[in-house]
Amino acid sequence: MTTSTDPDFDPRTGHALEEARLARADEGWTLEGMLTLRSLSALLPDLEHIDGGKVQIDVSRLEKLDTAGAYALLRLHERLAREGGGLQIEGLSRDHKALYDRVTQSLPEPPETVPERRSLTDMLEALGRGVASAGVFLAELHAMLGVFLARLVRLVRHPSEFRMTALVHHCDQVGWRAVPIVSLMGFLIGVVLAFQGAVQLRQFGAEIFVVDLIAISILRELGILLTAIIVAGRTASSYTAAIGSMKMREEIDAMRTLAIDPATVLFVPRILALLITLPILGMIANFMGLFGGAMMAWIELGISPGMFLTRLLDDTSLNHVIVGFVKAPVFAIIIGVIGCHAGMQVGGNAESLGRQTSSAVVRAIFAVIVADALFSIFFSMMGI
Repeated sequence: MTTSTDPDFDPRTGHALEEARLARADEGWTLEGMLTLRSLSALLPDLEHIDGGKVQIDVSRLEKLDTAGAYALLRLHERLAREGGGLQIEGLSRDHKALYDRVTQSLPEPPETVPERRSLTDMLEALGRGVASAGVFLAELHAMLGVFLARLVRLVRHPSEFRMTALVHHCDQVGWRAVPIVSLMGFLIGVVLAFQGAVQLRQFGAEIFVVDLIAISILRELGILLTAIIVAGRTASSYTAAIGSMKMREEIDAMRTLAIDPATVLFVPRILALLITLPILGMIANFMGLFGGAMMAWIELGISPGMFLTRLLDDTSLNHVIVGFVKAPVFAIIIGVIGCHAGMQVGGNAESLGRQTSSAVVRAIFAVIVADALFSIFFSMMGI
């Protein structure tokens, strides 16, 4: 096996000398010539093909060796050691051995990976830091809510400063464009409730109570909750992305320089748009859910639309409708405040924008579900 590049001239012999030559010998391999950076690229493929257990290389006829060549021999030694073998280098001259040893000593040692052992104190510290971080986040949300309410009061006192065009634009983005997905979601939820309720209630001959199941579930809980979750996914992310992009481009700082209040221009129209459109979207979801449930009850149980409507009006209390719509403004404020707050936390790079956008969606949905649970506990204690 022979590898060579352009030959160098040897002044001692007067003949051209191959840069590097690797050949098979009786007891191993022989390496001769000049193992330098110039010849290494041609020799590396041959070195990679050396395998086996204990490998012996005779380098007694090696004319020249530099740090690149010494490092190549060292890598060969490490590779064979990982494969369960080893490398024995024979015939190294004193200068070459000194260079090889120096390269070996200069290699950085891999850091020792010590498995982390978390004590009870460390776990308590992590828990405390998490609680403190959650407390700071809640305090920032309260501050953002306070800023919104303060600017809203100012706009009530000075109506000329209110930006009606921005409000209409955000109502279109948040409300009108969400009608198709909210309608489809409500319709499918009604279909699923009617079908599953029919399967279970048929066993007891109580199919007629599927109307009560659909009405209470949709009007009281699922209609507004699922609408708020969909709006949180659409709107919290869009608010964060829009405000965060403006913050990245320093447009918010420019607004402050021009004596324009960012809270009045950016926060108030967005949160007000949610306050206006979320109850309307909840009403649409309720209607479509009842419509889907009525269709499935007619198909699956033979309950006619007239009977369904009569049962709905006679046995469904108005309290269920009120409970559902009371939640809508609270959900709207939660989604809007979290989305605007996350937008103001965006740093100066795209990574921060993506992180805050995804974080806003998760936090908004989580907060909506927690608020719905608290509402359920409160109304249950009040007997409503």
